[in-house]
Amino acid sequence: MAEITHRTIKTNGIDMHIAEAGSGPLVLMLHGFPESWYSWRHQLPALADAGYHAVAPDVRGYGGTDKPNEIEAYSMKQMTADAVGVLDALGEATAVVVGHDWGAPMAWHSALLYPDRFRAVVGMSVPYTPRAPAPPTTIFKRMFANNFFYILYFQKPGVAEAELEADPRRSLRLFLYSASGDAQQEGTSWLKPKDATFLQGMKDPEQLPSWLTETDLDYFTSQFAQSGFRGPLNRYRNMDRDWEDLPQLAGAKITQPALFIAGERDGVIAMNPSGIETMKQHVPNLRNVVLLPGAGHWTQQERPAEVNAALIDFVKGL
Repeated sequence: MAEITHRTIKTNGIDMHIAEAGSGPLVLMLHGFPESWYSWRHQLPALADAGYHAVAPDVRGYGGTDKPNEIEAYSMKQMTADAVGVLDALGEATAVVVGHDWGAPMAWHSALLYPDRFRAVVGMSVPYTPRAPAPPTTIFKRMFANNFFYILYFQKPGVAEAELEADPRRSLRLFLYSASGDAQQEGTSWLKPKDATFLQGMKDPEQLPSWLTETDLDYFTSQFAQSGFRGPLNRYRNMDRDWEDLPQLAGAKITQPALFIAGERDGVIAMNPSGIETMKQHVPNLRNVVLLPGAGHWTQQERPAEVNAALIDFVKGL
């Protein structure tokens, strides 16, 4: 199995920590919230053994990468500029970009904004969503009315940080478990009143699921205990700014070869059941949709073998 190595590169004016393995065509993997490069620990060696240079950064605000304080430093324009800057730092003209959770919108938008640099795109958990007719938080307020919605809860600086940073290990354990396929099998409900907190109602498992070891949880905890949650939460605080910044994306289609992978029990899919069909209309070269039975939100961690097989089959077919 290929060895994973680590280094720091310069991209878009920041220092970025990357984990990498193998040599060959570049596959850039962007993680989501609340994760790190480590969420790709199973994919890095698999892609390397298949003949690719697999690279997984800590995205801006996480782990060993710089964490600017300003909210606007986490706009989609900045996140995609970071991604293309990785290619520049590595001396690569093009790459396949892969993203999970927040990394998926980053990957979709990287493909849209830099079509000459990203030759194919893979989204996990979050389907490509075309530009909305109004600012996202306006829509969310109308949709959720008197019910809790985590993205709205995350908008006010300091509130979610205080809750999550009070005990990072407990916060991560509750969230990683509650959004997994294991918890969804038990019928976990995300419906709660508007004045609830993020962790309220999440189940604390007596035992971690098989895909998440105590060592894994130790690593994630060490990263957030050191970095805090402000940078990661600032990504959510840019959704309206992104809408204002990128009006040219109205009606835009992603034309590169694409793949979508998600768990059948992923709450993102359940919340937006028409999302995959909508994506198909705006991603005309979508080659496959892989829905993993029994899997929840943490796609590549919960089902590494199936995800690796789908990824390698896709990139080899380009």
